[in-house]
Amino acid sequence: MTPMPEADIATLSYEESRDELIRVVGELEQGNATLERSLALWERGEALARRCEEWLIGAKARLDAARAGIEADAEEGDR
Repeated sequence: MTPMPEADIATLSYEESRDELIRVVGELEQGNATLERSLALWERGEALARRCEEWLIGAKARLDAARAGIEADAEEGDR
């Protein structure tokens, strides 16, 4: 696995980030990597986890906005 530069993580979808994070964790769990490789994988994993979190926070914000819109529409309909 040749990792993408960290700057490219910002272009990944949630699914791409999650899948790569799973691969990174798997490689770390095997315990066969050198210390240098393990540190690089750890840093990559942290960046991928942040990217996944950004996607999830964004999705929650969109759901909250949609719910607020539905509730506002329902309140107007009750008037």
